Amino acid sequence: MSTPETPTPVTPTVTTNDRGQYEPVQGRPLEVKVDDRGVERAIRKLRRLMASEGVLREIKRRRHYEKPSVKGKRKLREAERRRKRRERKKLQIDSRA
Repeated sequence: MSTPETPTPVTPTVTTNDRGQYEPVQGRPLEVKVDDRGVERAIRKLRRLMASEGVLREIKRRRHYEKPSVKGKRKLREAERRRKRRERKKLQIDSRA
């Protein structure tokens, strides 16, 4: 009689910053499959995917320390940009109907 296997707990992936402190990595892993069309095409697709996910922007942002006051202002700007984008989309949808 075999014993049921217990699932292993999933631990989040962690990275270290320049001070050696651990930082959890959030989000899902990005992956691109290389098929018969070649590696170059897969690299282009990965770059587009990284740009759409905001990975490059996040890397640039984390290069230097960001003061809490600057961080708060940046978050407010980003929230305002998202709000305006939602409003634009809503107006486009309403104008079509």
